[in-house]
Amino acid sequence: MDFLWHKTSKDEREKIKKDAKKMMDSFSKKISRISEKKSIKDLTERERKDKKEDGCKTDLQKRILENAKQKTNHSIVAEKKKW
Repeated sequence: MDFLWHKTSKDEREKIKKDAKKMMDSFSKKISRISEKKSIKDLTERERKDKKEDGCKTDLQKRILENAKQKTNHSIVAEKKKW
């Protein structure tokens, strides 16, 4: 298990620092080549042009309420955590 951890010499620490800087510089160069930047908002918003809004929600709600055993005007009466 000695190979997993050992005290590093000053030369080893300098080599590790140089390698880490080299990796970071390489990564930043690759990232800078990406021309199009998108924000999180752009990635999460979707166009809803193809979705039809012709009463699907009310039909679904009506079918669910018809199948419910116990209900009030616009909601289902159910017991919690009883499964």
